[in-house]
Amino acid sequence: MKQIITLGLLLSTFLVCSQTDQKLYDIIDAVSEERLRNDVKTLADFGTRHTLSDTVSNTRGIGAARRWIKSEFDNISKDCNNCLEVFFQKDLVKKGDNARIVKDVWVVNVVAIQRGTKYPNRYIIMSGDIDSRVSDPTDYTSDSPGANDNASGMAGAIEAARVLSNYKFESSIIYVGLSGEEQGLYGGKGLANYAKENNWDIIGILNNDMIGNIKGVDGVIDNRTFRIFSEPTPPTETDRERNRRRFYGGEVDGISRQLARYVHKTTKTYMPEMNPMMVYRLDRFGRGGHHRPFCDAGFAGIRIMEAHENYTQQHQDIRTENGINYGDTFEHVNFPYAKKLTAVNAINLASLASAPPPPQELAIGGIVEPSVKFKWKKVDGAVGYKIYWRDTTSPTWDNSRYVGDVSEFLLEGIVIDNFFFGVAAVGKNGHESVVSFPSSTFRN
Repeated sequence: MKQIITLGLLLSTFLVCSQTDQKLYDIIDAVSEERLRNDVKTLADFGTRHTLSDTVSNTRGIGAARRWIKSEFDNISKDCNNCLEVFFQKDLVKKGDNARIVKDVWVVNVVAIQRGTKYPNRYIIMSGDIDSRVSDPTDYTSDSPGANDNASGMAGAIEAARVLSNYKFESSIIYVGLSGEEQGLYGGKGLANYAKENNWDIIGILNNDMIGNIKGVDGVIDNRTFRIFSEPTPPTETDRERNRRRFYGGEVDGISRQLARYVHKTTKTYMPEMNPMMVYRLDRFGRGGHHRPFCDAGFAGIRIMEAHENYTQQHQDIRTENGINYGDTFEHVNFPYAKKLTAVNAINLASLASAPPPPQELAIGGIVEPSVKFKWKKVDGAVGYKIYWRDTTSPTWDNSRYVGDVSEFLLEGIVIDNFFFGVAAVGKNGHESVVSFPSSTFRN
């Protein structure tokens, strides 16, 4: 009998750790290119969505755009038996706060929360930007359709809500349109502050900013590759944490980098035709995006976007010069590609919202020994834990071992000096948490 039970446990362990979830394939198939096309067209047709543009008109300006976005979230909620909590979150920004704020303005975000069944105060966020701009960032009256930057990301967030609202998840998912990005990342700052004030437990934010262009300004055409930007360590780390890294490592193992690795792994598992490109930088060189305010507040944040940008279509007055059509207009958006990147987001939202929290208080030991020791605090909802390790120069977690429902483990035959290590919690459905990097060490 003992052997039968042992074999049964081994079989269940194998099934938990080795099987993919059919639900995620169904989610990929459910993302609609046609709906993305229609939503980008609607957003572009508001003329301009500049943060300081008209808020009274029903057909032009950022006011009309954000009301339409809210109405879409409201309609999705009606279709799923009021499964979304939809509201405006806003902050007043005063004239002169920076050179791009030429008058007082309410920066208004549109938030839709799909509440989790088990961890309602634990959130994974997908964001797109509402606002647009032309060459002069203070010009809030000229036509600025912002089709790719960033109606594509905003449409992606709406479409993800349409698809995922058909399912229930243990953790909460937030779909949000953030305003004020082009004026100084104000929408992200406002929502990050709101999250801290309301004690939100944030898994991380997937910031989608430009997910619809496949032809770069350098002539490269690529409809499979996309970039995942992530910073190495949080800016909120303490001097003690910073000094500790000199001796134990972890220079590229902060919470945002672990979130980026998670997206990379999930994408390669469920969408192997895609080529996720990990970029070891907070954002493009010298530039910024709406995940940054969340990182500044100590949350995990990454930027998901196209691999090849076309600068003739970003932040440009609509015009033709030397045979080049400048401007971020509708015809430049590639919707099959936008569909793929929307699906990338949707499956990662679903996987993270289906997983238990990561193991807590992870400690590691094994100095001058031929084995590595781990201890951690168990988390609710986990049926087991998986140890990961990789070469110190590898960008991804390449080796793993499922160790069952334990709170400590001895990994024999591995020398601690040669690898980096982490541990993920595994749920009964096989979904894993983000990998936790050790936060302390121990001996014996």
